[in-house]
Amino acid sequence: MQIGKFLGLIILVLSLFFLGLQFKGLEIEAAGVRALAVTLLLFLYVLRIKDKHPFFLLFLIFFAISEILNYVTWVVDIDISSEIDYFYYVGNSLYIIAYFFLIARIAVDMNFRKAFLKFPVQIGLLAILGLFFVYFVSDTTRKELTINEYYLELLYNAVVMFLMAIALVNYMYRDDKKSMNLLIGTICIMFSEVIQLAYFYIAADFNLLNVLCSMFLVFAFLFFYLQSRLKHRKIMDYQQQHQDIHIES
Repeated sequence: MQIGKFLGLIILVLSLFFLGLQFKGLEIEAAGVRALAVTLLLFLYVLRIKDKHPFFLLFLIFFAISEILNYVTWVVDIDISSEIDYFYYVGNSLYIIAYFFLIARIAVDMNFRKAFLKFPVQIGLLAILGLFFVYFVSDTTRKELTINEYYLELLYNAVVMFLMAIALVNYMYRDDKKSMNLLIGTICIMFSEVIQLAYFYIAADFNLLNVLCSMFLVFAFLFFYLQSRLKHRKIMDYQQQHQDIHIES
């Protein structure tokens, strides 16, 4: 228990240090601190959470690997004669896989048939908005990337949008603290990714965007960790409660 609290304190300090480095524009140092913080969060999850969910654990593992690889690309000078940026493809693919595991974590506890029957209009609107979001956000990178890189970016943005959409449906379906923390975490992830795109391809000289991107990422993992300590409220209990209120009225 004491080790877990100590790790939590270190992660908090590293998160603040990471934001400070981003504010100063020290990208390499910030990437190293970020990779270390995510890795320690993985260990904290393993040590502190008794009922570990395999999909959430895999999400943390793949995200940590992605962060470590990202830091390696900053500090290791690898001479590659090929024009293809393999680190770009591998790194983004690892992030996509990590988000797929997070989607699976949310989806595995949902009854999609009941959710769709309960919220058909909301889900339809989410699908339409999601398509517009993915197209217009990805279109900002079209002139900066090759065709293959653009399609990978399109897939990346689609996965992030789907992650937020399924977290929103999950919250409407369950309406408990765990699903709320998951939703807030995924919204923070989406904001972080959108701001990062704006920083990379539109306003690279505006460092405040990079700081905001990092802040949303820190908050995302804070809420992800908080949800991992909670359990879903039983839906049957919630439905029965409403039935009892209806009978009393």
